[in-house]
Parts: sequence; structure tokens; C-alpha cells
Amino acid sequence: METSTLSEKGVRNYIDGQLTDHQGNFQDLISPLNGQRISQVPLSAQTALDDAVAAARKAFPGWSGMTMKERVQIFFEYRYLLNKHQEELTYLVHLENGKTLDEAAAEVAKSIELTEFACSLPQIVTGEVMEVSKGVECRTERKPLGVVASITPFNFPNMVPNWTIPNALVLGNCMIMKPSEKVPLSVERLAHILTEAGLPNGVFNVVNGDKDIVDAICNHPYIEAVSFVGSTKIAQIVYQKATHSLKRCVALGGAKNHLLVLPDAQISMTASNIAASMTGCAGQRCMAASAMVGVGAVEPIIDALCHEVRKIIPGENLGAVISLEAKQRIEGYITEAEALGAKILVDGRNPQVAGKEGGYYVGPTVIDFVTPDMAIAQEEVFGPVIAIMRAGSLDEAIEIENGSNYGNAASVFTQNGAWAKEVMDRPTAGMVGVNIGVPVPREPFSFGGWNESKFGVSDITGKSSVEFWTQLKKTTTKWNPEARINWMS
Repeated sequence: METSTLSEKGVRNYIDGQLTDHQGNFQDLISPLNGQRISQVPLSAQTALDDAVAAARKAFPGWSGMTMKERVQIFFEYRYLLNKHQEELTYLVHLENGKTLDEAAAEVAKSIELTEFACSLPQIVTGEVMEVSKGVECRTERKPLGVVASITPFNFPNMVPNWTIPNALVLGNCMIMKPSEKVPLSVERLAHILTEAGLPNGVFNVVNGDKDIVDAICNHPYIEAVSFVGSTKIAQIVYQKATHSLKRCVALGGAKNHLLVLPDAQISMTASNIAASMTGCAGQRCMAASAMVGVGAVEPIIDALCHEVRKIIPGENLGAVISLEAKQRIEGYITEAEALGAKILVDGRNPQVAGKEGGYYVGPTVIDFVTPDMAIAQEEVFGPVIAIMRAGSLDEAIEIENGSNYGNAASVFTQNGAWAKEVMDRPTAGMVGVNIGVPVPREPFSFGGWNESKFGVSDITGKSSVEFWTQLKKTTTKWNPEARINWMS
């Protein structure tokens, strides 16, 4: 897909099975790869959301009235089409987000895996039935909520939308999706693919916009549930507004993931895992390694980490960050830490990328002798930067990890099973790894953190998401009046 074609076409909302024109304000869409304008995004008004909700409400009786096995057939086709269009979808992620092509391809592959899980839901969401008294049966069934909304971030333009689309729709809901205004191209293409797969009009709708549309989604009287992925600050606001409007809400926020490195850790595996974790997707993922706590004599591991990191070159095997503002913010954290006495072992500030001089790049950065009170140790940097702190014992390292307001992920690198078990049990993080830099659960296990990394109950993917996207109906039946008398007669 050529960028010139995208510029001429522009991004539009997708409502009731078709693209709709927008008469209001627009925002330029800039590619982080080179800083060039590639399209424009509508900043929709409330009326666009009202139209989308009306289309979803109209579609809901027919869609929810189908059996789950009938709905799943469309998602078998959707999976086939994701495979068929994988190259195009990969390019769109690369173009609008700035990831490398390999990273973008991995993201699309994950979307396919998420769809495969949704296709298994008829075998998972089966309900229960029991004869609870003579001639009396009780039955439970999972029923859809109605019209739901999903607000997605810039860092995974294809995968995070597919955290919610397949599960929520297979379970019988109709959806309004609001993608990040920085990366709307992937979601628009997904909407077309869903229609091509046979999804009825109105079941999935896309409304582009900024804060005003997010507020409108949280307050809309006919939206029953809202999922959100983004920064902790905005996740808190969305959760408060949505629940104030008596909606269900699960809102995933930011992270400060700690990797606890013990002196017996295998050197090469540890170094390569940490390097990949801190630089993958340019560090713009809530599961990225951003803080390392070295326990005891770990200098050989740090040396090996620096060696691995120097192999990662901006514009080659390291993608861009999302915007100039993001680049300046990330580099500001590095400069501040250096001024406070931290030691820069690998400096990634202001790299030069030939042919992409206007792009937004930050090189991999390793900072040693960071103290827990520094901003870079406490706040989410969201870039290819790791801050190394030192601890004299495993207890002290766990105390540093537990001192974070976040609770997405923690990992330990060691060959000692007892030490590993300590880290599996004691850190206040929802996802824990042993000798793994990015401890993301695979389907059917669910994704979600603790503390200020998540607001609401249930997780956003896997089996746990079923409870969020459905409500439980309980039915009791008795047909034989001649049955002997009992307490349910």
C-alpha cells in the first residue's frame, strides 16, 4: 500500500458496514519512520458515536440471536483473511507505528492466535445443568451484554484491538471501537476484513477521535461495557467515568517491570533476554523490561547486556518511537538520571538514521547505579531504556519491586529454584516470569496486571475475559407436577 494512496483517501469512520464521511475537524497522521504526513484522521463529534451505537443496537438482536457456533464460523473466515492479508497488515503497523517489519509481522501473528482462541469459545463457554431436586433442573448460561466499546492504544495497532474484537463478538456483543488517533489505519482495515468475513453490518463499528469521543463513550447511555488500554493516568479517568455511568469497565494502564538478576543467572541467556525485552517495539509496550535490580556481583551480566544492546541499531533492527514528543520525553529521563549521578553505559540519545533523518528514534540505553528515588526508576519511560539498580539481597530486590505503584510484570533470572519460587510468590505483579524477559501469558491464559496497572475485575484476554463480556443467566425448570413433594414444589 503506497503512502500517497493513504494521503488521498484519508481515514474515515466505519459505521453500519460502510465508511462514512466526516464534516468536522481533522488531525494529521504522521509516520514515526520519517516524520512525514501520511493521512488525516477525523476528530469525530458525539453524533458519529450516536450513529454507531444506533447501528450496533439495531444489529444486536440478530447477532446475539445466532448460536455461538454460527457466530464462530465468521471468525474462522476472519482468521483465514488475517493470514491472507498478513503482509498488508504488517506494513500498516510498520507505517503508522514505526515498528520494524519483523515486529509488525509478529503482532499480526498474535492477532491470528487471539482469533483462534475465540474460535474455541463454544467448547469453553458451555454452561451447566443439574437436577437439583426431584424433577427440578437448574441451568446457567452466559449471555452477551449488548453494545460494548473498546478504546485501544498506539503501541499495538493490530494486536490490542484483537484482544477484544474476537472474544466480545463471538460471545454475542456488538462493538464500537475507538483506535488511537495516532494509529487508525490498522483498525479501519480490520473493519473491512470483518465485513469480508461475513460479519453483519452494525456488529462492529469504528469511530475515530480524541478525548471528546472517549468521554462520550464513557457517558453514553446505551453502551454497557468499556475496555481501555493506555497510560495509567488515563486508565484511571476512563474507569472512574465509565463506572460512574454504571458501566462495566476494565482499564489497563502503564507499568514499571522489574527484572531481578541474581549472580548465578546464566550470563548469555540473561543478557539476550533483557536486551530483547527492553528494546522490543522500541520499548513501547507495557511488558517491556524497564528496571533491572542486580543482586550481588552481576557485573559480568551487565557487561554482556551492554554487548548485546550495541547490536541493536535504530532504523535497522530497532524501530521508531511514536512521536517527537515521545522522543524528547524519553531522552529527558536519561539526561535527568545522568545529572543525578547515574552512569550511562550505553547512550542512545539522538541517533542518526541515514535516509530517515526526520524520524523519531531513540537508541538502546543502559543506565547503571540508578537509585529507587529517581524518576527513571519510578515512572514509565516507554522507550528502549533500562535503569539498573543494585541490591544486597533478594529480600531487598523484592522490596524495590514491591515499592512500585505498578504491578504488570516481574521476572527473575536465576538457576536456583528456591530463589525463583520466592519471586513467583512475593512480588505484587499480575504476571511473573522465571528466566523470561517478557512474561506474557499465551492463550487461553489471560493478560492483566495488578495495582495501578489495571483497574476493574477480570482480565482483557483469555478465559478470564468471558466473565467481562457476558452476564450469567440462571434458569430453574420443573415440568412434572406429579413428582413427590419437596422444598421446590
